[in-house]
Amino acid sequence: MRSTFVIVAVMFAGCLGTSARTPARAGDTRGPLAPEAGRLLATTPEHFMEACRRDIQEARGAVARLTTPGARPATTEALLTTYDDAMALLDDIVGRSGIGANVHPDAAFRAAAERCEQAVERVRTDISLDRRVYDVLAALDVARQDAVTRRWVARVLRGFQRAGVDRDEATRERVRVLQEELIVLGQEFSRHIHEDVRHLDVAPSALAGLPEDYVRAHPPGPDGLVRLATDSSDLGPFMTYAKDTATREALWRLGRRRGHPRNLDTLSRMLQARHALATLLGYPSWAAYAAEDKMVREERVAADFIEELATAVDGRMRSEYAALLKRKQRDVPDATRVEPWEQAWLEDRVRAEQYRFDSRELRPYFEYTRVKRGVMDLTASLFGLTYRRVLDAPVWHPEVEVWDVYEGAERRGRFYLDMHPRPGKYTHAAQWDLAVGRAGRSLPEGVLTCNFPRPGARPALLQHSEVRTFFHEFGHLLHHILGGRVRWAGLSGTRTEVDFVEAPAQVLEEWAWSVESLQRFARHIDTDAPLPADLISRMRRADSFGKGLWVRQQLFYAAVSLSLHSGDPAGTDSTASVLALQERYLPFRAVSGTYAHLAFTQLDGDYSALYYTYLWSLVIARDLLTPFERHGLMDVETAHHYRDTVLAPGGSKDAADLVRDFLGRGYDFGAYSRWLEGR
Repeated sequence: MRSTFVIVAVMFAGCLGTSARTPARAGDTRGPLAPEAGRLLATTPEHFMEACRRDIQEARGAVARLTTPGARPATTEALLTTYDDAMALLDDIVGRSGIGANVHPDAAFRAAAERCEQAVERVRTDISLDRRVYDVLAALDVARQDAVTRRWVARVLRGFQRAGVDRDEATRERVRVLQEELIVLGQEFSRHIHEDVRHLDVAPSALAGLPEDYVRAHPPGPDGLVRLATDSSDLGPFMTYAKDTATREALWRLGRRRGHPRNLDTLSRMLQARHALATLLGYPSWAAYAAEDKMVREERVAADFIEELATAVDGRMRSEYAALLKRKQRDVPDATRVEPWEQAWLEDRVRAEQYRFDSRELRPYFEYTRVKRGVMDLTASLFGLTYRRVLDAPVWHPEVEVWDVYEGAERRGRFYLDMHPRPGKYTHAAQWDLAVGRAGRSLPEGVLTCNFPRPGARPALLQHSEVRTFFHEFGHLLHHILGGRVRWAGLSGTRTEVDFVEAPAQVLEEWAWSVESLQRFARHIDTDAPLPADLISRMRRADSFGKGLWVRQQLFYAAVSLSLHSGDPAGTDSTASVLALQERYLPFRAVSGTYAHLAFTQLDGDYSALYYTYLWSLVIARDLLTPFERHGLMDVETAHHYRDTVLAPGGSKDAADLVRDFLGRGYDFGAYSRWLEGR
């Protein structure tokens, strides 16, 4: 998830290679640019707010010069650069504020970051509604500018128009009020989720079936009970392996109550404010407004995509559900249905018994530090990068790692790894933009946050799903960094259409399935033997089971996202609507007293009505993989072509054109259909 994200052949010896393990110093200034955005996340709340106010003032001053006679830049290029500098500065403030509000360990700092984010978003709203700024930009003659610049200016002007800059003053003021309200509500919705980690205390016997490393990591407390959390690192393995159905149900129900009851009201107000803003700007709904500048262009196209795909996988979903019920009836002969908290456990049993694949066999091969090195090794060798650990860069938590990215002798950017759970931290996996990159002006910086088990006296072992998550989020990170050398900040990195942005991350997930990639880093913690090719093959075959259920699960969330924003939400019972959609898209009964939508993080931010983008992007991602399927996943020439045509251009072209540049044709559903039928 982006809340989303390299390269000349560099060969590595050992884990990260000699060059990759060479430490850089925080004060290293080789090259014209030095990344330093992270330092403000390692200061006090007061210092953070001081920098926030200073940078906002600087950005306001730059924008003011555009509309001040005598101060306005004399040339088109200088004027565009001044505007872009201001927008880049505001983007960077938003980036570090969002990170601070979601991952900083200090509650006072998180609160300060929220205030900063509110302040800078108000400024961005003010600028988007300033008719004087729009008129200056609209009057520019850009006919002689290059195609990328013309495209960027057209996007900027469209953004002003979509914001309502051409409306009367009363309308613009109402827009301003609604935008400020939405900023606060979005922060509130997200905060209610990541602060609401719930716990269940159970007898040690409830851990029967769990892997040994999981059991060791959950020792009984002074009261003799084991504490389980609704964090993914606890919840995922427990739902998959625990034999105790009653405890699985209790933990599942607890997880489905996160965000309740506080987000009931927050979500209601957020939906109403979005609808009010969309209709004020002349759109029938927020979904229609949100879809307009995406690949789909229209809400109807997104809705049709959801329904067509739901129909296509309906038979497969029902067949898989029947297999789960049949397996359950071996233990409960009179069972007539499968409960939602039984799904993961039964799927694991079917895969073990019908495909000779027990996912617990994988865990000893996926020790966290080796997975980390493996992801970095693979992407470095594929895309020609060197990663250098920065040992004394300031960080917001001692566990955070800092790495600089080099292509040859040139530093391309910096990323931060914040990978383990702690109180107050964002509870899902995400890649965040910390600093926008521009050619010759600034280096891109990004942050990858996950909640993987923490290494300690014993190795931290990952599920294969967590390995895939690592690859996915690192894909966003590479997209941000490799696309961070374009001319204009508004086209940098992952600033493509939102319904394409997941595709590069989904492409990189494929390396979590391949023998040639997995055997490079997946080695048994006790024997050091590589992950057997036969086990990988069985894993791939077993993965085909449950794919129909998984797609329908994703379509359920896509339908929730779109339907909640498709009409006037006044008087709508969101909980009843979501339960009805669950009954429509999934074979499991909807359970009263559960609230999947109140901890649905993607309802906030860029996705809002557009969760369909995960499956839309997956269609494109499967097609982007076809050249790799022909030439091999480790083919450097194909990887470099992919880097240069899809990742490096950032948002400087329409997503459809990026795909065409790589494939030599437009994308189609063929590769996705083949993937859906089997691996």
